[in-house]
Amino acid sequence: MFKGLRSIFHALIRRRDFEDGMSEELRFHIEQYTGELVRSGMSREKAARQVRMELGSSMNIKADCRKAFGVHFFDEFRRQLSYAARLLRKTPAFTATALLTLAVCFGANLTIFAVIDSVLLRPLPFPQPDRLMTIFNSYPKAAVDRDGSSVTNYYERRGHIPAFASLSIYRYGSEIVGDAGATERDPTMRVSPEFFSTLGLGPVMGRTFTDEETTSQTDDVAILSNPFWRERYGADPDVIGRQIRVNSVPRTVIGVLPSSFRFLSSDAQLFLPLASSAEDRLPSRRHSGGNVIQMIARLKPTATLAQAQSEIDAQNAALEVDDPQAKMIADAGFRSLVVPLRADHVAAVRPTLLLLEAGVLVLLLIGAVNLVNLLLIRASGRVKEVAVRQALGAGWRYLVSEVVVETTSLTFAGGLLGLAVGAGGINLLRGLGADRLPLGSQIAFDARLALLGLGAAIVMGIVFALPVAWYQLRRNPGNALQSESRGGTSGHGAQVLRHSFIVSQIALALMLLTGAGLLGLSLQRVMAVSPGFQSDHVLTGQILLPWADYSETGRMKFVESLMEKIGDLPGVLSAGVVNNVPFSGNIGKSAATVAGHVRRLGESARGHYSYGVAGDYFRAMGFSLVAGRFLTGDDSRGSERVCIVDEDFARYYWPHGSAIGQRLWDGSEAGKDAEAFTIVGVVGGVKQAGLTQNEAQGAIYYPYMFRIGDSVFVAVRTGVPPESFALTLQKVVRQIDANVPVSDIRSMDTRIADSLVARRSPALLAGVFSGIALLLTCIGTYGVLSYAVTQRRREIGVRIALGAQSRQIRTQFLSLSLRLLTAGTVLGLIGAWQAGRTMRGLLFQVPPLDVGVLATAACVTAAVCLTACLVPAQRAAQISPMKALADE
Repeated sequence: MFKGLRSIFHALIRRRDFEDGMSEELRFHIEQYTGELVRSGMSREKAARQVRMELGSSMNIKADCRKAFGVHFFDEFRRQLSYAARLLRKTPAFTATALLTLAVCFGANLTIFAVIDSVLLRPLPFPQPDRLMTIFNSYPKAAVDRDGSSVTNYYERRGHIPAFASLSIYRYGSEIVGDAGATERDPTMRVSPEFFSTLGLGPVMGRTFTDEETTSQTDDVAILSNPFWRERYGADPDVIGRQIRVNSVPRTVIGVLPSSFRFLSSDAQLFLPLASSAEDRLPSRRHSGGNVIQMIARLKPTATLAQAQSEIDAQNAALEVDDPQAKMIADAGFRSLVVPLRADHVAAVRPTLLLLEAGVLVLLLIGAVNLVNLLLIRASGRVKEVAVRQALGAGWRYLVSEVVVETTSLTFAGGLLGLAVGAGGINLLRGLGADRLPLGSQIAFDARLALLGLGAAIVMGIVFALPVAWYQLRRNPGNALQSESRGGTSGHGAQVLRHSFIVSQIALALMLLTGAGLLGLSLQRVMAVSPGFQSDHVLTGQILLPWADYSETGRMKFVESLMEKIGDLPGVLSAGVVNNVPFSGNIGKSAATVAGHVRRLGESARGHYSYGVAGDYFRAMGFSLVAGRFLTGDDSRGSERVCIVDEDFARYYWPHGSAIGQRLWDGSEAGKDAEAFTIVGVVGGVKQAGLTQNEAQGAIYYPYMFRIGDSVFVAVRTGVPPESFALTLQKVVRQIDANVPVSDIRSMDTRIADSLVARRSPALLAGVFSGIALLLTCIGTYGVLSYAVTQRRREIGVRIALGAQSRQIRTQFLSLSLRLLTAGTVLGLIGAWQAGRTMRGLLFQVPPLDVGVLATAACVTAAVCLTACLVPAQRAAQISPMKALADE
């Protein structure tokens, strides 16, 4: 077989040599045979005539040779391809419309599929990625659905869960990297020693971490990412053993990761040991994850997810027997969940992406229906031609192959244009923030996507050919010739088919437009939600203060100095610092114990947002004061333990009383009276995680001295555009410490806008898709009715000659349009209702069946379709009887 294919390939690429060789060989055989006849006593003229009679035409002989070599298929394909190109050139309007439709539909599908492929389909770049699991703790009755894991969980589970071949923990972060005077803040990951072996992909140079390097006294080592190694060290092969300063502490480089290594959506440049102390590993710290530390594991080849979940549950039950917090944890509904790593990472965006994919598939279906309708109309004009060719001996296989080549050539050319549209669409999605989706950095237009698109174009061409071929071959050639000669109308079945396509287009377009309307209304209502503070003219940035350089006292001095210097700058209205600002993406919660609060039956301890603040943070952020007072700088310098809570916290614990003067402890248990905090103020509730946050979780704000951490956010309210203050903020911080950079500098308005990317982009894209769908429906409706007018031109001329009024002709076609529109609208409304129910989880304060959206979508669809109907109807009413009959 391979030998035959090789000979065919050789004949095709060296076609002239093949033809010349075949002619030469044929000439040789003819001369040889002629010579034999001459030698037998026949004259040369008779011998030549005898040879021609026996061998036949040289053209037929060559054709048989080409068939024997298998190249005739390619010759026939080339002939049919040339014929299809001539047919498409003869109808430039149809060809341009079809190519534009295909380009837009294919391009939109390729664009969205590139996102789907990157986020949902493409396997993680590790060996057997389906065996990778993540484990997190959940406390649903305490309104904490996900709380990561803890260091204690790691040491208790490592080597004690038979279903796991390996188990590891990690923590995202960022560190100050570089020598004094040339520091930058780079993203990092702190990982346990088994992290790389769990993933199945380790350093290409050097080694990984060891258990001995997991304490704060011995963790002075680092592993470099491949991009960091190339950028900072010029891909130096002798980098192992060199020193790099991280948070002012020298660390030894012990490894370099491969270029293919990327963990989920992290862009970490450095990997450091996740160090812990003996105190961090105590059973009392078992539930102190705070959604900071994450756990991953690799299932053994024979283990199942259900088995791993069962073993985790059994271990938790055994450990809780001697846990003094067991009742409180049980009341919170505690459970450790084992879920696939990739599925968990993309769970939040999966419904949105599937919705977008459904939208572009509907758009593709509308485009396909439109093109099939146009192809059927075009085929109607060629019925007589096909009948003549059948009468002359053309078989059905030959005619079908011509149709397949023509439609496939059209869709393939449209697919090529669609590749360009898809590449542009992917760049547009990046501009809309798609690269910030989980695994979104991998979104790209590559050869794999191009081949998939072209393959789909070929398949679609074959599918398009089926109804066209059926339409051309279903009629008897004799009847077709007679019908065509009389100028009669097409059969009832063909009309029903075309009208059904129009009804389908209208229904699908209405569904798509309704979905876009629901998403747009949902986005509008989300954007109308108040975040709970005045976000305008507020600039925020994050500052990391290394523990090696700053003690707790040093951190307080840095914050006070920063507030003093920023407060003296022109254009600054107020400034403050906080552990975490709203919409930063950090949503960890912690427990608090309220004095005198007795839990109701079934109530569990609740997690609350807890922050340390300094300076004039509340005024800088524009918080509203409900009762009492704000915290001031004096509260961080004094010995009195005071705090502020928001109204959600106050409403939960004192629904019928005042929170002012009440006391609470930071933690899950009440401590000494001297450790209690007195509430001195209540502020308005703030949307901490996002505008769609519906839970009244409650927040507590402590003076910064009681919540000192390794990093702070600075918030500055300015009288000028906040972005223009970014360089000034950097300079002020560098004046205090030249080695401390400010990262993640964004205005609060930008943070809020970035949090809406997952809602804004689908709404915008759905609007674009529905607009294209309406345009395609308009083109399809116009094409079918326009063809109906052309086909019935003689009939209309006769009716007008017999006394029919123009308005009657116009009314007839408008009546047909209204019937099609009504049927399509009814089906579309039913489909829109089902689509709304499917989208329910993505909508915010919008019912799945919104009457206003449905009515608007139906009116817009009706207006577009009726506009497309007016031109053919008016043209029918203006037909001249004399001219129509003369043309016939």
